Amino acid sequence: MSKVLQISGLAGAILTLFGIVAFFFTRNILDPYVLIHLGLGILGLLAYLTTQGGTLVGSMRLRSTRYGLHSVSYSLLFVGILILLNFLNTRYHYRWDLTEAKVFSLSPQSTKVLGQLNQDLLIYGFFERGENSRIADLIRSYTYHSPRIKFYAIDPDRRPEMAKQFKIQQVNTLHLIYGKESTNLTETTEEAVTNAIVKLTKVSKKNVYFLTGHGEPGMDDRQNSQGYAGAKEALENENYQVKEILLSTQEKVPAETSLLIIAGPQKPLLEHEISALENYLKSGGRLLAMLPSPGGDSLKNILSEWGVVVGDDIVVDQVIRLFAGASLGVEPIAETYSPLHPITREFKERTIFPLVRSIESADSPKGGLEATSLAKTSPTSWAEKDLDGVFKRGKASLGPEDKKGPVSIAVAVTANLKKLGLDRDGDAKIVVVGSAGFANNRFINIFFNRDFFLNAINWLAGQEEMISIRPRSVRSSRVQLTEREGTTVFYLSFLILPEILLIIGLAVWWRRR
Repeated sequence: MSKVLQISGLAGAILTLFGIVAFFFTRNILDPYVLIHLGLGILGLLAYLTTQGGTLVGSMRLRSTRYGLHSVSYSLLFVGILILLNFLNTRYHYRWDLTEAKVFSLSPQSTKVLGQLNQDLLIYGFFERGENSRIADLIRSYTYHSPRIKFYAIDPDRRPEMAKQFKIQQVNTLHLIYGKESTNLTETTEEAVTNAIVKLTKVSKKNVYFLTGHGEPGMDDRQNSQGYAGAKEALENENYQVKEILLSTQEKVPAETSLLIIAGPQKPLLEHEISALENYLKSGGRLLAMLPSPGGDSLKNILSEWGVVVGDDIVVDQVIRLFAGASLGVEPIAETYSPLHPITREFKERTIFPLVRSIESADSPKGGLEATSLAKTSPTSWAEKDLDGVFKRGKASLGPEDKKGPVSIAVAVTANLKKLGLDRDGDAKIVVVGSAGFANNRFINIFFNRDFFLNAINWLAGQEEMISIRPRSVRSSRVQLTEREGTTVFYLSFLILPEILLIIGLAVWWRRR
């Protein structure tokens, strides 16, 4: 009987300890696990103390008992240190993302956007119970980077009045409030959340016009791989108002134009359009020209006046294919960027430029023109002059008239209007890319083409604070557990299994003793 009572004291201590630990994490005294462990544990301790109290006092005088108490003291000290470290971690914490793709980190653009918040951003998440873990982890990344983010998880079944107030139509919806602006968000990815924050925080939209009327691919064409629907969507996500302009029917570029895009014209511009374009630039306009492969384009002469040399060539590079060796390709990859220009100062990612021609800055530009090469192809590439050989015979070789790589394929120009002899202050800005296809539906989401495109847009539009690397649309794959499944995993891994191991270990020790 005495052995049973002694074991009851040991078991009571273990049960009480795990009951307290479970209550610390669940904060629910009525939890069955907590109730059972605390109840049985306290009964076991009371039974031991009421029957073995004298034996306990006597054993305190034994040397073995004193050694045991020392061990217990050190154990309690260790547990106390862990508790202190956990407390400090909740107050002063830092996160390390050790995954190769940084899937648990926010993108540079997201952190940049959060740093520009000047008032609190309220985020209400409407989720069914147990369905908000992934989204909560994402929003927790935002709150980590900015104290301005305030997140509230709402169960629409328990708070239907809030769901009605914010016009929530479905679960797993975020409602964002910034000042007087608000929006609902059903796509709960980092890209979608950051884009929503951008739209809420920007007070006005800038107008971006795509030039039409010369066989350019459509900006609303999603079916054609050559279309620019993906580029338009990316611009709208950055809070730009995107429109088309038929300049041949207008006297000049509209005054409200923040930026004009000329993307892959297949026919020459009319003299009237050329004149309107020149006047637009001389009045401080902003132009992004994405040129088609060499042909009878009319932009070459205009751009030369602004310090840009457009090559009548096609850039060819070696392509290494598994089991096939090296071959020639006309979709070169750029890996070298100017560290001096705002567009590419912090840009170190790969971009691909299909059917790209050389674009260089003039050797002796006019006074007031500052031209910078933004991107260059690899040293194994060259600018091929024999276009018939490339497009008709599928052959190319580096000849004496060709430009050896690295080849410049994009140039940015800042033009000081006063220094150019024009009677006005300010400047004009131009970005010229030798490929019309790098931002089309097929290529805009390959590598970091979208970031290069949008960074050029933001520089031209005077929004350099938006130049960054944007969120990737695909994040890590994760197992989604219901609340019941998550609770089961917690109890099994954190409480029950350690408890069983402790009981077995103490039982073996008691038997040997």
